[in-house]
Formats: sequence, C-alpha cells, structure tokens
Amino acid sequence: MITVNKSVVLHYNLKEDNSEGQLIESTYTSEPLEFVFGSGKMIPMFEDMLEGKMAGDKFAFSIPVEQAYGEINSAAVMDLDITVFEYHGKVDYEMVRVGNVIPMRDSNGHRIDGKVLEMDETKVKIDFNHPLAGKNLYFEGEVLSVEDYEEHEHHHHHHHDDGGCGCGSGCGCH
Repeated sequence: MITVNKSVVLHYNLKEDNSEGQLIESTYTSEPLEFVFGSGKMIPMFEDMLEGKMAGDKFAFSIPVEQAYGEINSAAVMDLDITVFEYHGKVDYEMVRVGNVIPMRDSNGHRIDGKVLEMDETKVKIDFNHPLAGKNLYFEGEVLSVEDYEEHEHHHHHHHDDGGCGCGSGCGCH
C-alpha cells in the first residue's frame, strides 16, 4: 500500500483540465515514473490522491491550478539585456533563440529554467514560469509496484528518483 517512505512505480497520462483534455505527457511511451512517497519531490495533492493505493490499482484525478503550479505570474516574464547571455563576448544564438528553454541561476544561485519568448539585438524576453503554470492537471494511470524503500534499494541496487515534480518531466521544479 502507498504510504510514506514507499518506493512507488507508476505509469500515467497527464492531460490538461480533464479526461478529454490535450495530452501533455505520457510515461506509457517511456520509462515509468518512480519516486519515494512522502519525500517532498512531488506535488502534495498528487501524493494525497495516490495514498493508500496498491500495485495494480488504476487512478484518475484532477489537480486544480492552485494546488498544482499556480497561476501564471506576469512578474516571472522578464526583459533581460542580451549581454546577460554573452560568454567570452559572444552570444550563442543556437541556445538563445525563441522557443528554447535556457538553464539559468536565480539570485540565490538556484537553477531556474526560462523560455525565450522573443528577442532582438539588445533584449531577450524570457518566461521563468513553470511550463505547467496556469493549467489544471488531470492524471490517469496505473500503479505498477509499491515496495519498502530499503527493499527496493536492495533489489535494484540503486534508485531512479528523477527529482520529478509530478509533471513527470524530471525538471525538479518542486
């Protein structure tokens, strides 16, 4: 049964809003999501909705925007001087281009990803909102296994915690 300190492995489809919504992500075409329940790596409501489930159980639930990644924060969209992106006096335009996500550091030195929205020869407009901000999330899937964390470690010799955030992308945003 899924409780604190259990290693959980599951497959899911993540859709926007509800079961009829646009597919955002699916683990069915790749590796399943694996995490330690209660370790603080997942959206709290994601864990709340899985607690008590067992291997073989199917699930389907929604997480409203307020309990997922919040509303889009306009203050997280910034115009930065192009010189911020210079390295040895040059800007790498393969990396700094519209649509690209660029790893950066905040004022505390923490990694933060920003998506380039637009740019010109002097400024880059970059969005630091989480990619799922402003979205209601709908998860449907199946629990593949639930093991004691230590037992899981013993059987597999290592743990595949991707530092995920509940969106499954492994972005470590939570």
